[in-house]
Amino acid sequence: MTSKPPAEAQPNASNGAKPAANAWTRRDRPCDACRRRKSRCIMPQDAETCIMCQSRAEQCTFVQSPQRRKRRRIDDEEKNGSATKPGRSPETERSSKTNYIFIYGHIKPPINDYTSLPGPSLLKQTLGLQNRQHGQYLGQTTEYDTRLINLSPFNGRGEYVSTPGTLRRVSPQNHFIMKSESQAEVDDELENLDLVESIVKPHGRALVDLYFRIVHPSFPIMHKKVFLEKYDRTYREFTPPVLAAVYILALNWWSYSPDLVNLPKPDVLKLEKMAPKMMSVVLNRPKLSTVQAGLLLLQRPDGDSWALTGQLVAVAQNLGLHLDCSTWKIPEWERSLRKRLAWALYMQDKWGALIHGRPPLIHEDDWLVKPLEARDFPETADDDDDEEGSSEIEKGKLNFLNMISLTEILTDTLKTFFTLKATAALENEHENATLVTLDKAKPIQLRLKEWHSRLPPCLAIGDTRARKLSSTGSLHLAYFALEVTLHRAIIRFDTDPSLSSITRAAAKQRFTSAIDLIAKLEPAHLQSFWYFASKTNLAIIGTFGSLLWATSQTSDEAEFYRSQLAEYRWTLRVSSKAAEFMKFTVGMLDASMVFVKENGSKTGTPNVPRLEPANSTENADSQVSKSLMEMDMNQHIQDFSNAAAGFNEVSPSVGYSTESVGIYDQDPEPGQFVQENNLPPWTDFAENVNFSSGDIQDWGLDQLYNFESVPGMQGTGAVGSSRRFVQEYDERGNNFAGF
Repeated sequence: MTSKPPAEAQPNASNGAKPAANAWTRRDRPCDACRRRKSRCIMPQDAETCIMCQSRAEQCTFVQSPQRRKRRRIDDEEKNGSATKPGRSPETERSSKTNYIFIYGHIKPPINDYTSLPGPSLLKQTLGLQNRQHGQYLGQTTEYDTRLINLSPFNGRGEYVSTPGTLRRVSPQNHFIMKSESQAEVDDELENLDLVESIVKPHGRALVDLYFRIVHPSFPIMHKKVFLEKYDRTYREFTPPVLAAVYILALNWWSYSPDLVNLPKPDVLKLEKMAPKMMSVVLNRPKLSTVQAGLLLLQRPDGDSWALTGQLVAVAQNLGLHLDCSTWKIPEWERSLRKRLAWALYMQDKWGALIHGRPPLIHEDDWLVKPLEARDFPETADDDDDEEGSSEIEKGKLNFLNMISLTEILTDTLKTFFTLKATAALENEHENATLVTLDKAKPIQLRLKEWHSRLPPCLAIGDTRARKLSSTGSLHLAYFALEVTLHRAIIRFDTDPSLSSITRAAAKQRFTSAIDLIAKLEPAHLQSFWYFASKTNLAIIGTFGSLLWATSQTSDEAEFYRSQLAEYRWTLRVSSKAAEFMKFTVGMLDASMVFVKENGSKTGTPNVPRLEPANSTENADSQVSKSLMEMDMNQHIQDFSNAAAGFNEVSPSVGYSTESVGIYDQDPEPGQFVQENNLPPWTDFAENVNFSSGDIQDWGLDQLYNFESVPGMQGTGAVGSSRRFVQEYDERGNNFAGF
């Protein structure tokens, strides 16, 4: 219900009255009631009464003059630091007011409602990027019910003014409530924006250009035209965290701008110190820019935070990013932006769960986001920047899409092997744990192989263009980190001696292939943008090699892994000059027990206890059955080893601290090593694997774990009836993809 006030109560254009020369126009200034309440005044197009006055059935007048705002003296604020506003440091208070008064002088009031923008604009009718208001998704179990909401008299824009805020209907089943920000919140935001800009001034636009040249092509969570439209008007249309995050990332490539290379670099540490505080302020006023800012801050060196990831997932749910927005009544560009942003957060959650060893926060039952399509990426190869040191847009788009599909495989890997229930179930398999693990690993390994074989040729690690950066290094590194994670699950129990040599040979090939990848990285890769998980993915590979060293069964095997780890450490050390995030793994390996006694002599293998399932004691009948099975398998395993020696396929493939690092058990004294020649005869399998220097092995589970027609594997008695074996892993072989 609304009431229209008498004409004489409104001195505006409708009755011919003119505003004073020093007053804002009616379009610019708030009405008297909103000014008293210090709330945002939203005037619908062609209306005489603002939304707030309509909801309260009040007269909407513009009679009173603005009251002169009293400002504290800066020196008084320095003496009374406790009087600063909540959520802002005294430094922010002092600097922002100084910037506003002495640096920028009079600034045009920022735009409050993009609907009223004159001329064409992408921001009209935006849902998630309004300037001085924010929206929250109304879930099914709240005090709002969809059927009751749909009884409201929505206008042509799908809006209805209610008491707590403006209801906005984007589809018959999905609604948001839009709330205006208070004048105090707006003032704080503007002052923080001024402070951010003062740190980089006058290089803000050059840094924005750097961001869209290097970071954006591989991490397209922004809409470039929308961002630049706002930035060209004023930087004050953004939220402080997203502006700071863009500047922070761009500063990593300061020397890649010919306009900046010879100038002093702004204080990035000051920006990084401010950013978390600014994020905490905007988390309860969710916008798409809040998620954008958080994701960008998580990509910076040493910026990974599982706690912030959890907060971003909550903010994304408030924004409805987990929903299918394909038919929503919002601009088409925003639907595409929401999808890209949602999938970027999905990757952040899953890879964050991997590197932190935590349960993922996003669950498939509550995820309806549609897969990305070509039309969801507004930029094309025609938009490539010709500046030296830029990234390729088309390659970045493909890199982003393939990283998403790889993340979906990671999701299933974590769910299958690393949840608490999955781990407990495998432990309860006792002596069959290895076989059950192989059975569960089969479909995941086949998906990984298919993913790898379908990579476009332009994403090959060796495909680089002159004077162009390439971000494909982080994609291939993520692939090997996932392969290594899968093999860690396979060798975790090591309960079946008859399979131990085979599983360890496969693990060996994945480890050496990962090391070979790092050796093939070029400066174009090292200097490019790397996803946040890359730093710990390198460490995961190092941990895997150290685990293989620690569980070596002979001194020669231990020496092989120590040598490989030394080569890995050296490659990372020399590469870290161009990619500093690699120093983390170098430091981890330096402190590893693999190299603690490097100057001493190893006369045996590391004495590290193996993980055994509970209640694995075998009775006498099981011991006899096992011995009979081993005797039957001897001849077959020898034949299998000779056949495996002929395989020498080439793999088609070839910036974050973790909360905990595995600690290896102390090495025993040299005299404590005992070498026993009690290994089964088929352990010679590993010695029969031939490969040339420089070749990259692709020993997938499909080749190494094919036990069809193995004599004696069906077994007899209790053992044979209780075991399930993996058969026909791959009848086609592992073909070379030509990269």
